[in-house]
Amino acid sequence: MIPRSITFSARTIISLLLTGLLATLWATPSNADIYRYEDEDGIVHFTDAPTDKRFKVFMRDLKKDRELRTKLKYASSVNPAEFEQLIRNCADKYGVSPSLVKAVIHAESGYNPNAVSSKGASGLMQLMPGTAKSLKVADRFNPKDNVEGGVKYLRFLLDTFKGDVSLALAAYNAGLSRVAKYGGIPPYNETRTYVNRVLSYMQSYQSSGI
Repeated sequence: MIPRSITFSARTIISLLLTGLLATLWATPSNADIYRYEDEDGIVHFTDAPTDKRFKVFMRDLKKDRELRTKLKYASSVNPAEFEQLIRNCADKYGVSPSLVKAVIHAESGYNPNAVSSKGASGLMQLMPGTAKSLKVADRFNPKDNVEGGVKYLRFLLDTFKGDVSLALAAYNAGLSRVAKYGGIPPYNETRTYVNRVLSYMQSYQSSGI
């Protein structure tokens, strides 16, 4: 594999992300992660072979990311295909794109129904206790309950932000109050990376017809 690097100004990278051209400009090889860092002049640097400790993971390879996320404390060997019908049923019920639901599950738990985050989120769609309670999810580790609750919550967020997927995802990750406070995606690296990652996964699922 030949290491590659690319640099953009902050304004340019925002434009590229919004138009989806970054994925076209950077055709990553199999099992290659993309790393980024923004320097003191606001220049955003990307590479698939970081040589500077300032580079942080920006986007993981789909296959590699799934493998990493299934190696959690409660990792299971469940085949993601087993949730296909469940996802489609819930997506149809609440009018949410199946590709979006799959992308969220992929980013949140790597399809591990027993995944538990350090903050206490659980299950396939990583529902927090309070969110699960408000959605009347009886068992967060039950795939059916978890996915139905998560998709229902996505529908609520999409309606709240008038179909803006990026804002809905930002709220899913950081909370409604923070998105409202900043009038858009909060200035948190975790949230911005999360939104970009899910959008990338969604595009991949749509392109592959999965």
